[in-house]
Amino acid sequence: MMHYKEEKEAKKEAFRKYLESSGVLDALTKVLVALYEQNEKPSSALEFVQQKLGGPSLSEYEKLQAELSELQMKYNQLFAAYQETSAELEGLKSSQSHMTHNEAPGSTKETIAEEAQKEKV
Repeated sequence: MMHYKEEKEAKKEAFRKYLESSGVLDALTKVLVALYEQNEKPSSALEFVQQKLGGPSLSEYEKLQAELSELQMKYNQLFAAYQETSAELEGLKSSQSHMTHNEAPGSTKETIAEEAQKEKV
């Protein structure tokens, strides 16, 4: 039983050292001190902490989420139009290729027009 407590304490200490060496403890301490020193406490302490740590406020976050949703819809519409246009282009290429291969040698539009001129003469 004692070994488990020692192991648990060692993990806590290692995590505390990690937070301290990465600057998390210092940043949180500064933010909490700033919150404590506020004459008028903000309505949302969580939003205050998030803002002080550089994150967006709740309203900014919601606005960004709405913008992301709108841009995703526009992307989906444009991608669908692109796929439709690509399919149409492939169809045109295929029909043009099919028409070119089915023509008899020497029966291009120019030769047909030349033959029509000869018949008139």
